[in-house]
Amino acid sequence: VQLQASGGGLVQAGGSLRLSCAASGSILSINVMGWYRQAPGKQRALVATSTSGGGTYVADSVKGRFTISRDNAKNTVYLQMSGLKPEDTAVYYCKMYVERSDLIWNDYWGQGTLVTVSS
Repeated sequence: VQLQASGGGLVQAGGSLRLSCAASGSILSINVMGWYRQAPGKQRALVATSTSGGGTYVADSVKGRFTISRDNAKNTVYLQMSGLKPEDTAVYYCKMYVERSDLIWNDYWGQGTLVTVSS
């Protein structure tokens, strides 16, 4: 199973970006899809999650500005980011809890995509 994240880039404060993360491989199902971020000199932190049952979680620091969504048919999770602030600058990583075709569940990480917000 591989996760491919995309959509990062340089944006001015107040701008918007949409991140995507697509999973590929021998996948039966995906339970939790999520986004994390790691700012320079800081630990990786949870940003948002989406469950197969329809539940979502968004961290307080981005609530009202970021929205997580998923397309189960495409094994893809999105993070719509608006009202971006310089403190949102970080490498954004996707993570999925995947059931493989051999019925094994595992967490998988994407490679990270850099979001830089200029003031």
